[in-house]
Amino acid sequence: MTQPGTMPMSKEMQDCVDACMTCHSICEETMSSCMQMGGQAQMQIMRALMDCAETTRMCADMMMRRSPMSAEMCAMCAKACEMCAEACMSMPDDPQMMRCAEACRRCAATCHAMAGATM
Repeated sequence: MTQPGTMPMSKEMQDCVDACMTCHSICEETMSSCMQMGGQAQMQIMRALMDCAETTRMCADMMMRRSPMSAEMCAMCAKACEMCAEACMSMPDDPQMMRCAEACRRCAATCHAMAGATM
């Protein structure tokens, strides 16, 4: 439902918001999984997951309120997602990490597209 006087969200923007929210949720789930595993080597992955979770949530929020800084936020979000996907790929035998890497890649792709779009 749109507010009176506001334009409806484009399909591309809605797809990006959805990808951001999905990525945010999966990063949160993956952080929980990492904490259960423990180990010092997980710290780099945890930082990437935290950065990605926060960035994707903020990016979705900014797009939904039509912030004039959305394009810049999408570019930053794409970078955070790419870094997180790479960190998750360091554990290729872990299904949760692979699920997270895929969500991050999908989100990065939609954010790259929105970063170049006129909001």
